[in-house]
Amino acid sequence: MTPAARLSAAIDVLGAIEAERIPAQNALKSWGTAHRFAGSGDRAAIAGLVFDALRRHASSAYLMDDDSARARLLGALKLERGLDVEAIAALCNGERFAPAPLSEAERNALATRTLDEAPSEIAGDYPAWLDPHFAEAFGDDRVKEAAAMASRAPLDLRVNTLRAKREKAQAALSHLGATPTPWSPLGLRIVLGADARNPGVHAEEIFLKGGVEVQDEGSQLAALFTQAKPGEQVVDLCAGAGGKTLALAAMMQGKGRLLATDRDKRQLAPIHQRLSRAGVHNAEIRSPRGAEDVLADASGKADLVVVDAPCTGTGTWRRNPDAKWRMRPGALEIRLKDQVEVLTRAASLVKPGGRLAYITCSVLPQENSGQIEAFLAREPGFTVVPPAEVITALGERAAAFREAVRLSPQGLLMTPLRTGTDGFFVSLLRKAG
Repeated sequence: MTPAARLSAAIDVLGAIEAERIPAQNALKSWGTAHRFAGSGDRAAIAGLVFDALRRHASSAYLMDDDSARARLLGALKLERGLDVEAIAALCNGERFAPAPLSEAERNALATRTLDEAPSEIAGDYPAWLDPHFAEAFGDDRVKEAAAMASRAPLDLRVNTLRAKREKAQAALSHLGATPTPWSPLGLRIVLGADARNPGVHAEEIFLKGGVEVQDEGSQLAALFTQAKPGEQVVDLCAGAGGKTLALAAMMQGKGRLLATDRDKRQLAPIHQRLSRAGVHNAEIRSPRGAEDVLADASGKADLVVVDAPCTGTGTWRRNPDAKWRMRPGALEIRLKDQVEVLTRAASLVKPGGRLAYITCSVLPQENSGQIEAFLAREPGFTVVPPAEVITALGERAAAFREAVRLSPQGLLMTPLRTGTDGFFVSLLRKAG
C-alpha cells in the first residue's frame, strides 16, 4: 500500500471507532480481516496513524476546527509527525486510494492555526472533566505532563534474574536495538518508530526460555520498591496476569512463599504458563471460589502484601490512547470504592512489623495520596515509609531518580514526562510491630 492509501485506511478505521464506539484494536482487527491484501507493514503503519490521531484527539480537532475523522488525522500528521502543509497535501492528492485533495479551509488551518491559545485540556489532549484533577496533580505543568502521556511508549522488558543476566539478554536482543533502561537495573528498552511493527519479542529465544518479560520500567520499579526479600511470605493481592508476581518471585530468588490471587479469576488465566516459563517454583495461585476466603491461612502472617490496585489507568494512556476518551466521571468513583475494599482486605493480612505496598497506574490524586490519607485515618496502626527511603532500592541511581520523581508525604509518583515511564504511584506502608 502507498502512504496515501494507508492514510485513507486510517481515516476509515478512525471513523469506525467513533461510529461504532468500539476499541481501536477491535476496529483495526476488523479492517485487517476485511482487507487481507494488506501486509504486516501496512497494518502497522495504519495502526500507527490511528493511534496518533487518538493521542491527539482534542488538539488535532482544535487545530483543524473540525472534529471529523479526516480532520483529526490531518491534524495529527502536523502535530505528531511534524509534516508541513505541502507534505500533507502530497498524501491527499485525490488519486486512486488516496484521500481527497485538501480544501482551502484545511490548507489554511494547517498553515496558520496553532495551539497557543488552546485550553489546557485541548493542548494536553485529555477529557475536559479531568482538568480539575490534573490541576491538583500537576498545577501549571499539567499540559506538559499530559502531552507526555500522549506520546508513544517504548517497549520495555524486564530481565528475569532466575533465568538470565541483563548483559546476556541485551546481547540476545541486540538486533532489535535493546538498550538498558535508565532507572531499573533489570530493564531493557526497545524504542519504536511511528510506523514500527511489533518486534515480535514473544518469538525470541530469550523470551521463550523465560529470560525476559514484557513490563514497563515504571512497573519494574514499583515491584523493586516493595522490598520483597528471599524467605518472606508475600501476598500479591491483585495479581492479574502476573507481571508483578513474576518480578516479586525473582526478587525472592525462589525462597519463601508467594501467594497470588485476584478477585477476577479470568485475569489469572495467563499466570500459570508465565510462572512455568520463568522458572518460578515458590508461587501458589489462589483462584477465588465464591464467598470462600482463599487467603484465610495467611491472615495476619504476611511480611509483605502487594496491592496493585484497580484504578482508572490514566498512567497507561501512552499504551491505550483510546481509553482516555472512553473514560467517564463515574469510573473514578467506582475505582475509589474498589481501592478502599482491597486496602481493607490487605491490612488484615499484614503481620506486625510487616509491609503493605500500594501501587496504582494512575496519576489522579484521589486514587493515590488521597487514598493513602484515608487509609491511615482508618488504620492508625500503619505508617508510611518515607518515599526518599523507599527509592534507595535503586542504589547509585537513587539520587538522580529522587530529582526526577514527584515525592509527597504519602508516596512517589512516576510520570512519562519526569521519569520516562508510564504513570505509577507507589506508597510503602509499615504495620506497627
